[in-house]
Amino acid sequence: MSQPRVRFAPSPTGYFHVGGARTALFNWLFAKRLGGVFVLRIEDTDRERSDETWTAGILDSLSWLGITWDEGPYFQSARRGLYDAATDQLFNSGHLYACDCTREAIDARTKGAATPGYDGYCADRGLARGPGSALRFRVPDSGETVVHDIVRGEVVFANELIEDFIVVKSNGDPLFVLANVVDDRDMEISHIIRADEHLPTTPKAILIWQALGGVALPTFAHVPVLVNEKRQKLSKRRDRVAVQDYRALGYLPEAMVNYLALLGWGPGDDREILTVDELIDEFRLEDVNLSPAFFDEKRLAHFNGLYIRALPVAEFVSRLAPFLDGETAPWPDDRLDMAVVEALAPLLQERIATLAEAAAMLEFLFADPFVPEEASVTKVITNDQSASAILLEAATQFAEIDWTPAALRSAVESISDGLGQRLGKTQGPIRVAAMGRSVGLPLFESLEVLGRARTLARLHEALHRI
Repeated sequence: MSQPRVRFAPSPTGYFHVGGARTALFNWLFAKRLGGVFVLRIEDTDRERSDETWTAGILDSLSWLGITWDEGPYFQSARRGLYDAATDQLFNSGHLYACDCTREAIDARTKGAATPGYDGYCADRGLARGPGSALRFRVPDSGETVVHDIVRGEVVFANELIEDFIVVKSNGDPLFVLANVVDDRDMEISHIIRADEHLPTTPKAILIWQALGGVALPTFAHVPVLVNEKRQKLSKRRDRVAVQDYRALGYLPEAMVNYLALLGWGPGDDREILTVDELIDEFRLEDVNLSPAFFDEKRLAHFNGLYIRALPVAEFVSRLAPFLDGETAPWPDDRLDMAVVEALAPLLQERIATLAEAAAMLEFLFADPFVPEEASVTKVITNDQSASAILLEAATQFAEIDWTPAALRSAVESISDGLGQRLGKTQGPIRVAAMGRSVGLPLFESLEVLGRARTLARLHEALHRI
C-alpha cells in the first residue's frame, strides 16, 4: 500500500466527545502503522453552532491524548472558494438543480406516499440559481450505489430510495456532504475512517464524488458507535461524554488511549494493557468489530487505577499536584505541604482510581478548619456505644507511646483485645475522629503523618462531642 492519508474532521459545536476521540485514535493508529499522514480538519461551516472555544477543546484534548496531526488544522470556513467552484461544476453539468420548495409544501405533496422524502418536484422546472433556492443533487432513478467498506464489507444502497438531497442551502452555504467530498478530494484522502452513524450519508458522498470525476474513490471504514450500559448511543444529555471531563477527573491520557483503542477492536488475545507502540504495531481496521462498543466507565476507572499504580512514585506525585491546588482541592493553597503528600504517596497510589479522588483522602491533613464528615460521625461514633471508651483509651495511650505506625497499631490492638472485638471495629471511631471519614488511607501511617498533637486534639474533640 502506498502512503495512506487519513483525516479526522470534527465539528466544533460542543465538547469533544469520547466517540470522536476513539475515531481520531483509530485514524491515527492506522496512519502511524503504515507510515501515513494524519490530517486534522475542523468542520466549522455551521456558523451558528461553531465556536472557537469548542475548537480549542478539540485541539487541546487531542494533544493531551498524544494524537498528533501531520497536517492542519484546516478550517472549512476558510475554504469556501473550493466549495463554490465544485457547486458551479455540478450545476453546469446538470447534476444539481435549484429547488424553492418549503418543507410544508413537500410534506403536503408526499403525505401518504409509499416512498418517504423529497419527490423531485423541482427536478425539471429549470429554476435559476439564486437567493431563496436550495440546490439539490439529481440522484439516478435506478441502479445501485455500493459502499466498499473495510469493516462492513459491501453495503448496497438502491438509488431509487435515495431522495434528491440538498447540497447547498437556500442561503448559499454548502452542506457538510459537499464540503467533505471537496476537501477529501483536495487533500488526497485515501481512507475515510469514521463512525457508522455516517454510513447513510456515504452513498450521497460517493454520488457527488463520481459526478465531480477525475479522482478515484477513497476506501471507507465505518466503525461501531459507542453505547452506554443500556445499549443506547452515548449522549451528552444523559452520559458523561466529554474528554475534558475525564481529564478534569484525573484520568491519565495513556489509560484513556489504551481503553479507547479496545472499544470495538482488540489485539486478538487476552491482553488489555498495551503501550502506544504496541497499539500502533497491532491495530488493523480489518479486525474492528461490527457491534456497538460499550463505553464502561467502571472498566475505564479500573484501567486508570492500573496505570496510576504503575507510575514511579515521583511521577505520580507530579501528576497529582494539579489536583491538590487551591482551585480544585478543599483547602487553602498555603495549607498544602507536598512533603506530606510525598510521604503518603505510595499508600495513596494504591487506593485511588483517578487523581481527583486523592483530595478527599488527604483532606484530614490540610483542611482548615477540620470538620469530620457528619454521616461518618453519626454512624461510627454517635451510634457506637463503645466509641467513647475506645477514644478515651486511645487518647490515653497515644499520649505516651512512640509515634510510629507499629506502636500505634499495637496500642489499638490492645484496646481491641480489652473490648473483645475485632481490630477493624476499634479503628473506626479513631479513624473518623482523626481523619474525618470512615474510609481512606491506612490508619496508622496516616496518624504518624498527622502527628501526635493534632491526633490527640481531634480525639478529645470527638469525646467532647459525645
